[in-house]
Amino acid sequence: MTTRYDPHARNVLGGELQPCSTRPVTGFFRNGCCETDHNDLGMHTVCAVMTAEFLAFSRSVGNDLSTPLPEAMFPGLQPGDRWCLCAPRWKEALDAGAAPQVVLEATHEETLAIVPLGVLKDHAVEA
Repeated sequence: MTTRYDPHARNVLGGELQPCSTRPVTGFFRNGCCETDHNDLGMHTVCAVMTAEFLAFSRSVGNDLSTPLPEAMFPGLQPGDRWCLCAPRWKEALDAGAAPQVVLEATHEETLAIVPLGVLKDHAVEA
C-alpha cells in the first residue's frame, strides 16, 4: 500500500500524482510515488520505465541501478521496472539518446522545471 507524503502532489498533466511502483518500491521517500520536497536534492520526480539501454547509460555515468545492494534494501533494477529517476539524469539520458519512457500520470509536476511537457509527452507510455 502506498502512503502518500503529500496528498496534494500533482503530476505533469495537472492531475493527482499517481503511484509509480511498489515492486520495486521507488521514490525519494520510498513510498512508491515520485514525490519531492526541499530535501530531495536529486529531484527524483520522473516515473520512468527502465530499459537495458538506459540502465547501461546510467552505469556508464556512475549510477549503477542494475546491481542489487541488499544492505540498502535495493533489489537492482531490470528492464520493465518503473523507477523514480532524477529529472536532471533523465534529461542527461535524453541528450545522450538513451532516455527511457515516462509515465506522465506518475511524474511529479516539478519535473517541468527541467524538461518541457512536450518532450515528456514524446516519451510517454500508458500508465
